[in-house]
Amino acid sequence: MKTTINSQLSTFTSHVAYRTSHAAPCASPAAPRISRPAHRSAEVLPPRVAYELWADTYPAVAHNPLMRVEQEVVEPMLAKLRARRALDVGTGSGRYVPLLQSTGASVVLGLDFSLAMLTRGIGHRRICADACRLPFRRGAFDVINASLMVGDVADLGAFTREMARALAVGGHLVYSDFHPSWAERGWSRTFRDADGTLHEVSYHPHAIDDHLDAIEQAGLHVRAIREPRVTRSFDPGIRAFRRRWNNPQAVVVFHAVKEP
Repeated sequence: MKTTINSQLSTFTSHVAYRTSHAAPCASPAAPRISRPAHRSAEVLPPRVAYELWADTYPAVAHNPLMRVEQEVVEPMLAKLRARRALDVGTGSGRYVPLLQSTGASVVLGLDFSLAMLTRGIGHRRICADACRLPFRRGAFDVINASLMVGDVADLGAFTREMARALAVGGHLVYSDFHPSWAERGWSRTFRDADGTLHEVSYHPHAIDDHLDAIEQAGLHVRAIREPRVTRSFDPGIRAFRRRWNNPQAVVVFHAVKEP
């Protein structure tokens, strides 16, 4: 499958030029993840290892309340944008690719560091690479989306600088992260593999000010910040969660622009 994915690069070299040298990698990004209160009995895995185990059972849709509330915010943001070339960083199984295609982009590329997750994607162009050393020329994309993956990145500044480098002037970056309330309450990300074994995925918490500083230092300008809560659900478990935790913000979404 690695050969199959890499062979697809030749289909868009006429649209997006690739770099032949890379900066040193930062902590690795990946696709969106499920979230639940901490399970201390679960084995804690680094993201790269975790996603290799999770890929076989990972759905290609927003399959939990956290992901759904995040998409309810991100989807309208993307719907207002127009692009020729769009990149989905941490694409995983590719749930945001159709939304990026709706921007009118003739080239939509999904990028993820997990080859196993990329094999779950169907019908879109994919590449296995690190978000902090993108294999693209400067100004290659008009829109970059990164959904719930910067929690896998230790150096937030390295991430935003690389996104800014790959954006064309006037281009848009839309990305989301787990809200700082996660760290404040000791929550964790968990999943069950194909054998039913529970695992916890490690992540790097980032404060809102960390995001704002990183965006500013990358030369980008914040256009919008959203901090949605899980508000609509008939699931008794979600209702119990809201009562226990007073329904804090679940995620934070940033929309930034590379202005002239």
